[in-house]
Amino acid sequence: MQTLHQLFDDVSSTFTYLLLDAATQEAILIDPVDRQFDRDLAMLEATRAKLCWVIETHAHADHITSAGHLARRTGAYTAAPAGCDIKPAFKQLIDGDTLTFGTQVLRAIHTPGHTAGSTSYYWEEQTPGGLVRRVFTGDTLLIDGCGRTDFQSGDAGTLYDSLTQKLYQLPGDTLVYPAHDYKGRTHSTIADEREHNSRTTGRTREAFIEMMKALGLPKPKLIDVAVPANRNLGLRDGETVPHGA
Repeated sequence: MQTLHQLFDDVSSTFTYLLLDAATQEAILIDPVDRQFDRDLAMLEATRAKLCWVIETHAHADHITSAGHLARRTGAYTAAPAGCDIKPAFKQLIDGDTLTFGTQVLRAIHTPGHTAGSTSYYWEEQTPGGLVRRVFTGDTLLIDGCGRTDFQSGDAGTLYDSLTQKLYQLPGDTLVYPAHDYKGRTHSTIADEREHNSRTTGRTREAFIEMMKALGLPKPKLIDVAVPANRNLGLRDGETVPHGA
């Protein structure tokens, strides 16, 4: 049974992840996208997944989440990082918190910098072939890159600390699954990023801060719409989530 499904939205280059427990088919969905609502429902049906949690890595600025609508449809609980002001989420996650799905455990690692609340999720799965380690890094760590830090409570020094002192300290064989990729890549490893990531390799904290300041990136087109919507789990005003219905 395939226990990880990586789904892609080609408009925002966003990855959504469906994690399944092979023993029970209980599942977690990470970072869903509103325009992919029907696709995600179809995937849940095709895999016979019992969706327990819909979770966010942060309040995204480039797309609107479907987390609230998926929770309303499936009865799943919602969870989000405590520092992201996603108030309707049933569980506000802090560093070290865990979510269970079947026999599996997903651990929250607070990795601020892209936003103050940005959180990664670490999963160790015992498979017939051995232990597989995975980390879902949101916009904190990308493949040969990292998230920007020039808006929405971003801080370059804090991001450098999250990368070097938290994520890069994970075992080297940990598979890295980011929230975005723009070059057709799907995953990396902690060892590869620690040794070769062009944003951090060979750079001091001070040099990283100066480099991030000089990026000069354009403002995300949807930021003024997406961030408020995502802080409400993508729901319209007045809509609520019947938690765990």
